[in-house]
Amino acid sequence: MNAKMQPSSDRAHALAMFAAVVEQGSFSGAARQLGLSPSAVSRTVDRIESRLGVRLLLRSTRALTLTAEGQSYLQAARRILADLDDAEQQIADQGTPRGRLRVSAAHSHGRLCVVPLLGEFAALYPHILVDIALTDAVIDVAAGQADVAVRFGPLADSTLTARKLGETRRVIVASPDYLARFGMPQMPEDLHGHNCLNFNFRRVEPVWPFVRNGRDFALSVKGTIEANNGETLGQLAAIGVGIARVGAFSVAQELADGRLVPILEAFNPGDVEMIHAVFVGGASIPARIRAFVDFLAARLR
Repeated sequence: MNAKMQPSSDRAHALAMFAAVVEQGSFSGAARQLGLSPSAVSRTVDRIESRLGVRLLLRSTRALTLTAEGQSYLQAARRILADLDDAEQQIADQGTPRGRLRVSAAHSHGRLCVVPLLGEFAALYPHILVDIALTDAVIDVAAGQADVAVRFGPLADSTLTARKLGETRRVIVASPDYLARFGMPQMPEDLHGHNCLNFNFRRVEPVWPFVRNGRDFALSVKGTIEANNGETLGQLAAIGVGIARVGAFSVAQELADGRLVPILEAFNPGDVEMIHAVFVGGASIPARIRAFVDFLAARLR
């Protein structure tokens, strides 16, 4: 039987036998290691040599010696057996969280909410290497640019799987110093006399939503500074530059320590922004992705 027709499983066993013979230095030693008879091991090596048409081992009453061809075959056998072990280990490890996990998160939310959790996650899953990138750009998860992306707001139609992690309400905030200097707005329309800090990405005209007597309405606002994230707007509001409307998570610390106060809460429409983890789904989600998404959902919710 030539090499092309011999079953792959038989060839793998033959490689393992040949390597064992060399490592043990004898057919009998290899036989003991493999639980076979010395004659079975010897016949296997004979068949390998016959199939290849070269001598791999020089036999004497005292020792076995590798030929040059035998040395090359041994190196190839060890490499093939190692690759086979690696492949089987990777399949066996599919249920065990391990490997590199590429995570993309918005800059502010990632820095304030996701990064502080990574130490605990690393302690729980020491075999996972978290590779996190904080960016406000939309990363193409479907194209393999990340394993998991944390996204805000409505999700575009896609083949990705989405898992809700939580939600954040919007709040209008100002610093006590700013309000002492320019006055506390009593009605939404009072904002026309204030410096309203805004986001610089444009989906629609820069307006802030409100509710009065059960009816929603929007108010156009203007200011002197715009930014691409709520954390920056919150910082500007905290140092008295103006008034900002941001996600509550981005100013949680400033609200807690009194550097910012919520205003116009009676007119807050209670709108929230959903937070999701998106990833490639299916029946065989890698354990590292499932573990991370479950962890975020439990901590952020």
